[in-house]
Amino acid sequence: MYRIDAEKKVHFCDGLSRRDFLHAGSMGLLGLTMSSYYALKAEGRTSNEDRNAIFLFLVGGPSQLDTFDMKPDAPAEIRGPYKPIKTNSPDIQISEIFPRTAKHADKFSIIRSMHHKAAGVHDTGHQMMQTGRLFLNGLEQPHAGCVLGYLRGTKNDMPPHVMMPTPIGPTGGNMPHGQSAGFLGKKFDPFVLNADPSAPDFEVPDLLPPDYISSVRIDRRKNLRNLVDESVEYFESNLDAKLLDESFNQAYTLMSSAAAREAFDLSQEPEKVREKYGMNKFGQSCLLSRRLIERGVRFCTVNMFETVFNEITWDIHGSAPFSPIECYSDLVGPMFDKAYSSLLEDLHQTGLLDSTMVVAMGEFGRTPKINPAGGRDHWPQVWSVLAAGGGVQGGRVVGKTDEIGAYPVERPTLPNELVASVYHSLGIDLETELPSPGSRPVPVVDFGVEPIWELF
Repeated sequence: MYRIDAEKKVHFCDGLSRRDFLHAGSMGLLGLTMSSYYALKAEGRTSNEDRNAIFLFLVGGPSQLDTFDMKPDAPAEIRGPYKPIKTNSPDIQISEIFPRTAKHADKFSIIRSMHHKAAGVHDTGHQMMQTGRLFLNGLEQPHAGCVLGYLRGTKNDMPPHVMMPTPIGPTGGNMPHGQSAGFLGKKFDPFVLNADPSAPDFEVPDLLPPDYISSVRIDRRKNLRNLVDESVEYFESNLDAKLLDESFNQAYTLMSSAAAREAFDLSQEPEKVREKYGMNKFGQSCLLSRRLIERGVRFCTVNMFETVFNEITWDIHGSAPFSPIECYSDLVGPMFDKAYSSLLEDLHQTGLLDSTMVVAMGEFGRTPKINPAGGRDHWPQVWSVLAAGGGVQGGRVVGKTDEIGAYPVERPTLPNELVASVYHSLGIDLETELPSPGSRPVPVVDFGVEPIWELF
């Protein structure tokens, strides 16, 4: 007897998996029949192994009420200081702080019902939004980009997953942020830029050898590594040595690759293009992500900020060391508006938007009522996420919140559904199993979790 909840992957005689079988029950809601579902699969519209992804992580947690789910008819202490504006999609209005983004609403969809029930701290949101799971018992789950690198490997001598400009730093919870390969191992960690691409002297130190290292010395070092390779027994028995060997191979390949060096060279971009994205860390990182995707990187993660302390971010508690709500119009909003709209525009013009899913997200929303300091506090009960490209249909709104933007009232959506949507866009079977330190492999998403089908 077949069990729908069986531990092992089950396929029926016609090749349909148990996930397909369960999904069939929901297709009627979307106007799909089983035959039309198979037709979509035959056309390659339900999976695509050549697709890429870009995560724009808006560290701090943007306020849904001041960005993409405004409530202009609510009381002043709810609606806040900003007004909605029309977009080029008749069904979507967004905040006036995003005038350029408003011209590209036909390219993205807004999920207005994202929520989770974990603690309302930054770190838990970071974990769930990038891995699909909350970390428990010290087990770190892998970032979606690291999973893609594990499953697909490199392309064109480029690292499969690049994170820029830096990883997320301290945000108050003293927990991992979900930006590593977790239990997959350090071999599959992202290549981290650790540099400011907007700096006049920007280069990639881990790609470019120091000036004093000549090509002769690099070759000599390569030969030395080859000598060490002869000690096969040692390398097979020592995990640290194996990791060192793998890391050296990757670093050497990158350092010696003219294509890789060229991909990271922002000086090749016209000054007008660089200015269009914004001459700041986030803007230039978005531009760099476009260049890397064009040249073979499969996944880019761009962190808009490194921390929420003592710098202007989306974390608008209203008093130091956090940010005032006015920064959305003065700095943070315009910074995002320029970079995001330029990224969508360029990917669309080059034809890469169809094959690149771009997700702009924070870790939670903000309280509906403005606090005594004039800001908004943490609110994981609901927030908004933008999704574009990679099969996502633009100009749509998924989910709905109540009259004060406090709770979802239609299509409540969880972080693991968003991660499942990314895997779906990338052509990764949601039953794909990953090796784990436990006794059983771990599926990329928990059984029963489905993509947000309304996006596609």
